[in-house]
Amino acid sequence: MERMEGESGGEASRYVLQQERLSNEDILICVDVDPESLVELKATGSNGRPLTRLDSIKQAILLFVNAKLTINPDHRFAFAILGKSASWLKKEFSNDVESAMAAVRGLSATSSSGPPDLTNLFKVAAHEAKKSRMQNRIFRVILVYCRSSVRPSYQWPETQRLFTLDVMYLHDKPGPENCPQTVYDTLVEALEHVSEYEGYILETGQGLIRIIFRHMCILLSHPQQRCIQDDLDIPKALTKKLPPAESMATEDSVPAPNQ
Repeated sequence: MERMEGESGGEASRYVLQQERLSNEDILICVDVDPESLVELKATGSNGRPLTRLDSIKQAILLFVNAKLTINPDHRFAFAILGKSASWLKKEFSNDVESAMAAVRGLSATSSSGPPDLTNLFKVAAHEAKKSRMQNRIFRVILVYCRSSVRPSYQWPETQRLFTLDVMYLHDKPGPENCPQTVYDTLVEALEHVSEYEGYILETGQGLIRIIFRHMCILLSHPQQRCIQDDLDIPKALTKKLPPAESMATEDSVPAPNQ
């Protein structure tokens, strides 16, 4: 973004975006399938049973894929799961919605496997990102993390930034056995450590499915078009919205003169 200079030499308050073609994205969606992904939310499904985090994650992913392909049908998706380490769920990147739906239906929780290591996820992402770059595409990882007291670990050179990392963190409220703030801080450090473009981290401990959907919609933003997250103001709080302009008085609102 460039500041435009006025003819008199003073700076104008107008900015112009440099023309740049946005790259198509290859997006690897990695879902934490720890038993904490089965925590129930404050919502019920059509069968009357409570929805779990994993249920809402599946719905949010399908919303994301359909919306992203509506924006640009040339984006592609693959899927992975995170237990103790990351492993493929669907390795081939594709823009086929039916293929994505089949992969999402295959998501299921596993037994507890100890603290997760993100190193393999980053290795896979870097390897795939190199292939994407050869096709003039960019690579992004969306990690959905569900553990309230277990911090992930990773080993990665800070100089190697080949992809962008986004994180959606679903957690319980703080308590004697939970330390979501500590986990969140670790996820922020990982994001800042590996991301090529501005990565976003979004969290919720409220157990509301609408917030999960809202977060996933924010992640629709293209990494090459993003502002820094500190400047992100979506959705705008009602208290920050401008008050409506005062309407002009009409004949109906003018009091009648005394007779």
